[in-house]
Amino acid sequence: MVEIELDGQKIEIVPGSMIMHAAEKAGSYIPHFCYHKKLSIAANCRMCLVDVEKAPKPLPACATPVTQGMVVHTKSDKAVKAQKSVMEFLLINHPLDCPICDQGGECQLQDLAVGYGDSYSRYDEEKRVVFHKDVGPLISMEEMSRCIHCTRCVRFGQEVAGVMELGMINRGEHSEITTVVGETVDSELSGNMIDLCPVGALTSKPFRYSARTWELSRRKSIAAHDSSGANLIVQVKNQQVMRVVPWENEAVNECWIADRERFSYEAVNAPDRLTKPMLKQGGEWKEVDWTTALEYVANGLRQVKSDHGAARIGALVSPQSTVEELFLASHLVRGLGSDNIDYRLRNAQFAAFEGVRWLGTSIASLSQLQRVLVVGSNLRKDHPLFAARIRQATRQGAQVHAIHSVQTDWALPVASFQVSAAYQWETLLSNVAAALAQELKIDSPFVGQVTPAATQVAKALISGEKKAVLLGNAAAHHANAASLLALANWIGQQTNASVGYLTEAANTVGAQLVGAQPQAQGLNALEMLQGGLKAALLLNLEPQHDTVLSGEAALSGLAKADMVVTLSPFKTNMDISDVLLPIAPFTETSGTFVNAEGRAQSFHAVVKPLADTRPAWKVLRVLGNLLDLDGFDFEASTDVLQKANLSADRLSNATAALVRYSDANEPAPVVASIYQLDGLVRRAPSLQMTADGRAAHELQGAQA
Repeated sequence: MVEIELDGQKIEIVPGSMIMHAAEKAGSYIPHFCYHKKLSIAANCRMCLVDVEKAPKPLPACATPVTQGMVVHTKSDKAVKAQKSVMEFLLINHPLDCPICDQGGECQLQDLAVGYGDSYSRYDEEKRVVFHKDVGPLISMEEMSRCIHCTRCVRFGQEVAGVMELGMINRGEHSEITTVVGETVDSELSGNMIDLCPVGALTSKPFRYSARTWELSRRKSIAAHDSSGANLIVQVKNQQVMRVVPWENEAVNECWIADRERFSYEAVNAPDRLTKPMLKQGGEWKEVDWTTALEYVANGLRQVKSDHGAARIGALVSPQSTVEELFLASHLVRGLGSDNIDYRLRNAQFAAFEGVRWLGTSIASLSQLQRVLVVGSNLRKDHPLFAARIRQATRQGAQVHAIHSVQTDWALPVASFQVSAAYQWETLLSNVAAALAQELKIDSPFVGQVTPAATQVAKALISGEKKAVLLGNAAAHHANAASLLALANWIGQQTNASVGYLTEAANTVGAQLVGAQPQAQGLNALEMLQGGLKAALLLNLEPQHDTVLSGEAALSGLAKADMVVTLSPFKTNMDISDVLLPIAPFTETSGTFVNAEGRAQSFHAVVKPLADTRPAWKVLRVLGNLLDLDGFDFEASTDVLQKANLSADRLSNATAALVRYSDANEPAPVVASIYQLDGLVRRAPSLQMTADGRAAHELQGAQA
């Protein structure tokens, strides 16, 4: 450890640290713009100049290493004078448009100008002008004259997102941040540049000019899409969600969120929001009150049970639903005497329940991995924040190996990428097992060939200390999912690597913990979709988009049911449904999501439910009461959570029996594109206008 004196306080800090790091440890604030704890040091704003004894001039705190016995003054006359001089230079060309700037109220430059700026300027020449740029639907670069060239956005793209979407061209007063000519800025993490910008140069295009920051209420929430469980701040005005930004949680999402978490809020104000219960009568939809709708559903369930038996009643539930909603849906179905409930909507194989499938390690540990094998995942698009963690690991020397059906750009170095049709993944993993057995001089229970590619992966997994075998969404949906898991487990056991699933949705792990899948002889999701039900409850899903079947095939089986009840925030499934019940999206209800690492995170509603919308857990509770079922006497969602009894010791390390299946004609896994994952992102206009959103629509058009 190195000991220095900073503003009269003795500080011990690890060698190689900068003065800025010592100041952070001491709780002493040094003004800065270009420095950010998650980015490399640029030292180009010079706002952090400090007075170091025996140094001939002020030094930048962010780029000056500590030395034993160093004495630093951050608030001496010399330091403050230097900082004020830098502020004067920064303001020379900065436009005086604070009254109309969207960043006003949360602008670093504005804040520091109060403490370090003068009330007048000695510069009376014309200010420079940088022309605006149209860089896509997410980020506005309309006022690039405000840019102070801190290069945070450039470094974020290079180092965190892995895509250098922005860069600086020219020199001196002609310098400007820009894209490659005609390119847009819309990668899956690009919205974080808005938060990083210390001035109003980069702003949110969907939020732009819609509210002032001081008009917004700030309320914590949890991301409702992928399995990272990112922590959010949802900003609200007049009971309407206006903006979503990250809440820092180092163990989960650090200080970043994916663009689908940031911009999907547009969907909660979508024109097709369902605001009143609706019944289909004589082929026409009519709005009714809640009592009428729920009594209709209860009577219909009783009739189906009487005519066809409880085994013909079932529920298809989205893993984007909360723990409380999934628990009550399971409790309702089983209270009626059925075991037909399933969250595994996109699966092609349905193994018996043998323990909760989860990440197998902590999210934070992904940044420290030295060897990684990823099977069946477009890592960058399926799990943007996990990809950022693994990208961080590769910057420290980690080796990443992949097996998938198509080679895509993960924006990180991949040591080997084995590309093959989905039905051959089992063979490729068997080859890795065979190569591993040869290297370790042991027997393998699997039949495989020792190929150069397999040997490369095997040798990599044998070396290193922190290792993981990660199964992606396509591996979970695979027709031979159990065999892939068995192979992954054996490889993990031999190499001392953790084994786990990246997991598809916000609450995939939570759905397993509350038993939202058949526990005995119930129908699985595919069997229910293919016509196994006479009464179907659809919770938060659109079968044509969210299931293993697509288009008409996803609807035809459900259309055979006597009664289909859709619980959704949107007017959807109208061709097959008999009842539409308006339930609240995650912004309008309280609940709990369990992320990929098994972390349960509860949240509250940030706005009141829209019109006659009700939280789904309340709807299911009342339905249970109308059916005279036991165990539906809950006053709050916290009571439901307590009854659900989530327990961390129920997590398994993604274990499965060593069984083998093979079918050369197996269907390809169903993988939703990044902005087609659920009903919310599908209804967010800005996300659909991105490059990824347009590509998905073009693919759908070509398939149609």
